[in-house]
Amino acid sequence: MDLTSIDEEISLVNVIEAEEDPRDHLSIIFIGHVDHGKSTVVGQTLYLSGKVDQQSLKKNEKEAKELGRDGWIYAFFTDSNEEERAKGITIEVGRAYFQTKAKRYTILDAPGHKNYVPNMIGAAAQADVAMLVISARKGEFETGFSGGGQTREHAILAKTLGVNHLVVVVNKMDDPTVQWDKARWDQIVGELTPFLKATGYDIKNNVKFVPISGMKGVNMVSSMDDLVCPWYHGKSMVSILDDIIITDRMPNYPVRIPVIDKIKDGGKIWAMGKIESGILTKGQSLTVVPNNIQVEVTGIMLDDVHSFRKAKPGENVRLSIKGISDDNQLKSGFMLCDPKFPVVCQKKFEAQIMILELPEKKSLFSAGYTAVIHIHTAVEEIICVALLDQLDKKTRKSIKKKPDFVKTGEIVRCILETVQPICLELYDTVHQLGFQVEFKLNSC
Repeated sequence: MDLTSIDEEISLVNVIEAEEDPRDHLSIIFIGHVDHGKSTVVGQTLYLSGKVDQQSLKKNEKEAKELGRDGWIYAFFTDSNEEERAKGITIEVGRAYFQTKAKRYTILDAPGHKNYVPNMIGAAAQADVAMLVISARKGEFETGFSGGGQTREHAILAKTLGVNHLVVVVNKMDDPTVQWDKARWDQIVGELTPFLKATGYDIKNNVKFVPISGMKGVNMVSSMDDLVCPWYHGKSMVSILDDIIITDRMPNYPVRIPVIDKIKDGGKIWAMGKIESGILTKGQSLTVVPNNIQVEVTGIMLDDVHSFRKAKPGENVRLSIKGISDDNQLKSGFMLCDPKFPVVCQKKFEAQIMILELPEKKSLFSAGYTAVIHIHTAVEEIICVALLDQLDKKTRKSIKKKPDFVKTGEIVRCILETVQPICLELYDTVHQLGFQVEFKLNSC
């Protein structure tokens, strides 16, 4: 999967050697139904935080007018390729960076259209926090939250991919059909809360709701005035993010970095991914699994211009690596590991899965079922070899041994086999890389 960036190429001339940054880092993914304003919210956040300047905004405004998309001036900061701008939808995952006094952030702007769900899944595998963007505009919330809308599917996928922290960003509150109406806010919060709770989110501790105007930038970085919205007395969107603390980092475990992409620049190979465990230092030797290629980390970048000597778990990094002589030696889905403690690589394994949705033509999941599986950054074809147990939804204990089949909404423990070996960890060891999560099986 390709990840686009505001700065499409790394400029080695402008790289600044920096000390280790003591601030925490969060990777945040903006998800939700198409046209609910995700890219606009991302672009406005970058503008308000000083990441992009007035000149860039004027350039976007001119290009948006030429394409007849006046409302896309902020979205164009991440929707940068011609196809996205022509169609007016996000296709690839946009990536950008911003920072506050408290934290550093990597933004992942996921596509909302149903055709590009695999791209959203790949990005969610790197995220710590999901920003579920909801349009408050009359009719748009209802469309997104309907059975065929992406609001539901994106929220479920984020949770099942291990993203436990959720900020529900209720956008377009300034729309003429809403005008900061508290009744509309209460309706949206009231309908989403039981759904998110049923999906598995901890509503009390890990879910926050915030009303904003993405186009006008209201309540995004700074808190809004009571004259705009007299009934909301909570924090702004970015302030809510600053308060989030991730407690399950694993600095003392061997290094694990699933590779999401690689690029060539300045005659070097740069690997892109998130450090799921371990401490990474410049000059460190790593092993590429599954092909067991030995490489050396010659540079660590945490944003577009700063090179660091050390990076901690949770960081989304670009690594300059030495030792790759062929494009096939490093691919998305591979993993960079500690040479002394490499990750396990398997074709056949036991998995616990929840069947979120099956197509009408293949509505029963049984031995012989083929599908495409997404696990961390790997995407592989799989076949179900055998069903071992059907599990109770609440207790996860066996209620039926060796069932003939299971259906949508049911949980099963089974044996899966991939065409190519994939990197795996036990869920109890490194849950970010384990497989004891509830995946949607996309039928082959």
